[in-house]
Formats: sequence, structure tokens, C-alpha cells
Amino acid sequence: MLTAPTFPNIQDAYVALLQLATKEPEHQIDARGNAAREVIGVSFRLPDPRQRLPYLEERKANPVFQFAEALWYLAGRRDLEMIGYYAPSMGASSADGIHLGGSAYGYALFTPYDGRLSAFDQVVELLQNEPDSKRGYLQVFSADELLDRHNPDVACLAGLHLLPREGRLHMVCNMRANDLDCGLLSDVFSFTMIQEYAAIRLGLRLGSYTHTIGSAHVNNRNAERVRRVLAEATDRTSAVFTSPAMPEDTTASTIGRLMDHEEALRRNERQYSALHIQNRLGLHPYWQQVVMLFELYRQLQHDGGDVVDPALLYALDPGLRWLMIRKWPACAAAAAGGAL
Repeated sequence: MLTAPTFPNIQDAYVALLQLATKEPEHQIDARGNAAREVIGVSFRLPDPRQRLPYLEERKANPVFQFAEALWYLAGRRDLEMIGYYAPSMGASSADGIHLGGSAYGYALFTPYDGRLSAFDQVVELLQNEPDSKRGYLQVFSADELLDRHNPDVACLAGLHLLPREGRLHMVCNMRANDLDCGLLSDVFSFTMIQEYAAIRLGLRLGSYTHTIGSAHVNNRNAERVRRVLAEATDRTSAVFTSPAMPEDTTASTIGRLMDHEEALRRNERQYSALHIQNRLGLHPYWQQVVMLFELYRQLQHDGGDVVDPALLYALDPGLRWLMIRKWPACAAAAAGGAL
């Protein structure tokens, strides 16, 4: 029997799925005014889920948003204020302009309810007592979301299945639908971060990540960008960077501290130099990188948007620096001026 196709990193999986949906679509659909090409029931596997960032010139992935969304999930949040700062377009999915609904996956996973443990903590407790259990499923999508036909924010994520096997934590993600060009990359980034956090909580090594999709589609409005991405993937050898491991002492308290720094920077209440982040915040170097990204984004949003601190770019891991330089002209200018 065949398992899901395996790729060394999310970039290769992303390109392969774009090629499949654009060149061999099974259906042409037009759900809620979004014309798209679609394939049904696809999946892939990443043996190393830490390889969760793509390095493509045409795609210009945004590592600031990727980490912000992952932490928003891990903190169990559903507020638009925080995540909307990094992705203003998400405001269109909020029914009340204050909260997000189905797409606030972390709220479903990490928020305690009715005086009980959160769904995530319940599953962690289960797996600590039943190492080979098949019951470690974290449900997100609920049929109740469909009761309101005008609900602007129905969860695309059906659930996450945690499977500890032989000292490693594997995870299977079930998506009811995935926009392959826009949503896939951020989803895989965040879900593999949740997987790695769960592995730490369980004292296990990180296992494989399998991503399954009911409706895998590419919206027609994004066809030109997809064409450019596929042309780049065909004509050029892309950059490859290795992603580090999440610190083994990461806890919910760590996430809370990071969110405190994020909020202060988002509200422009603090300004950090690279040396301050490295020497004064008491964070592991892995998490220092995330605060550096948030500080660079603060400079882009609050300091005019045309100048950033080259020292911060220099202090970033090479892969994050590569992405920032290609995402924002101010970062490219700072890199050129600082001869990075």
C-alpha cells in the first residue's frame, strides 16, 4: 500500500500541489464567487516538519505573519486586533469586527472550557497515559458552523491527530479545504509548530507530519502569481536553509512572555535593538529571532516603512533574513547598505 507522497520540505510539496491543481484539475468550481481549479482528496508527508518555510522569490513568504499566527494559535486567541495587525485582510472574516470564528483554531484547541482542561491538554494527558493511543484527535471544525448560511468564517481545519509511536510524535492534519496558493503555507507552518510544541510537552522527538485535504484548490484570481512561482521552480535552483529546533523548555509561560513582547511592539510601546533582545529579555535564541521579526515589523509599520535597522537583519538566522529582504524593500535597502 502507498502512503502519502513524501517531500523534504514544504516548498517542494507546495510546488507539486500547485502543478497538480493548475495542470491536472479534476473540477472547475465557483463556491461563493471564488472560481477555482480543484483536485479532491490529496495528501503529502514531511519527514522533517521543521522544514516549514518556502524560499521562493516569486512567493515572498512572510515569516513575521507565520510566527504571529502560530503564536496566536498557541496562545488560544481569537481576537482580530492582534492577528489583523499582521494580516488586515482577515478583518473580512470577522462577523463582529472584534473576534474571528472558525479560523481561530487555537481558541478551539488551547482554551479551557466549562472548567475543564483545554482540548489540547486533554489529549496530552491522554497520550501521557496511553502512549500508543489512536484517540489523540483534536477536532476543530463543527457542523454547528453551518447553521448560519452567512457565516463568513467556517473552519477549514477539520482536526489534528497526534500519534506517538516509538519515541516520536507524528501528526496527521485533516483539512476540509485548502487554498493551495494562499492558505497552505501558513497552515503547515502553524500546524507543525503545534506538533513540535506537543512533542516537547510529551517528551518525544518530532516525527513526521502528514497533510490531507478534501478540496485542494487554486483560485483563478491567483493564476498569474502561481504561473510565476511554477516558472521559477522549473528554471532555478531555490535557496535552501535549515530550520532550528524549538527549545525543549518551551511552555505555555514561554508563549505568554512572547505575546507580551509582541503586544508592546505592535502598540509601539517599546523599541528593541538586536543587542537588547539578545542580552536583556532572557529568551532562548530561537525565540529571540521571533522578537526580532516583530521589532522589524514595528519599524515597518510605525517608523515610516522605508528604513529598518540593519543590525537586526544581520542578527537574524540566514533563512529569515533571506525572506525579509525579499518581502520588504526597506529590508532589501538596509541589507544593501549594510553589506549583509
